[in-house]
Amino acid sequence: MTADAPYASLTPDLVLDAVSACGLWPDGRLLALNSYENRVWQVGLEEISPVIAKFYRPGRWSDAAIVEEHAFAQELADAELPVVAPLAFAGHTLLQHDGFRYALTPRRGGRAPELEALDQLQWLGRLIARMHVIGARAPFVHRGRLDRDTMVQQPMLAVLGSLLLPTSLQTNYRAAATRLDAAIAARMEAIGPVRQLRLHGDCHPGNVLWTDAGPHFVDFDDARTGPAVQDLWMLANDERAMKAVLEGYRQFRDFDDGELLLIPALRAMRQLHYAGWIAARWHDPAFPIAFPFAAESRWWEQHLADLHELADELE
Repeated sequence: MTADAPYASLTPDLVLDAVSACGLWPDGRLLALNSYENRVWQVGLEEISPVIAKFYRPGRWSDAAIVEEHAFAQELADAELPVVAPLAFAGHTLLQHDGFRYALTPRRGGRAPELEALDQLQWLGRLIARMHVIGARAPFVHRGRLDRDTMVQQPMLAVLGSLLLPTSLQTNYRAAATRLDAAIAARMEAIGPVRQLRLHGDCHPGNVLWTDAGPHFVDFDDARTGPAVQDLWMLANDERAMKAVLEGYRQFRDFDDGELLLIPALRAMRQLHYAGWIAARWHDPAFPIAFPFAAESRWWEQHLADLHELADELE
């Protein structure tokens, strides 16, 4: 395992050995799931349902932060929310094997929610409100915050320090990102203090799986502290959809409509962070394969145009 290729030694045999070390009996069936930040496998077991094995990216989160994520997911599950929490072995959910940290969770299938269906949006709103009631009870201690340092300034430095960004665009990128950062800061200052709480943090449709029994939430890897609207805006494509989500949400928890004004800033932060994430992870062999467009000048040219468009929306 090296910094340039952190998963080079994560072989299928190691995955099976790690699951076996928990006292489970893999049957040899392995399915690599779509994940780039971590590595995630579905592992078949003898006579019982498969488990999902997540191997954490070295250096991203501290042990304490991962355990805190697990505890939050379990707290939600204990409150009878449809959340997939890690399994505990000998009292531990964060496990270690051959230099890797990992966790096992039950496999829960499902399909993407239908975001055009108002009843499903209301259902999601109710569940997220219940999650936020729990999330507001106590703060995170070890996990990060949804702030400009994490979502704008660090990603900006990653892009500027990367060979992906063409030299001819460096000055323009710095100007565009700095302009957008200032617009985000101005919007946040104009809105004023917003109540912060523990969040799922990355509540996009891919992290909500729907079955005939309803939805369940997966992947709390980006759980952090932030405003309630962060867990809502990615599920609502337009004003009609947000109205439906909030209709369900308000059945269980109050919502400050002033937070809706944060959505353009949150959208801008996510777009800045996305480019910085790719730049920071480009040394991982999986990233050039998954995101080949990031090596093309025209993608960065469009990214700069998008940053200015987002700034126009905020200013």
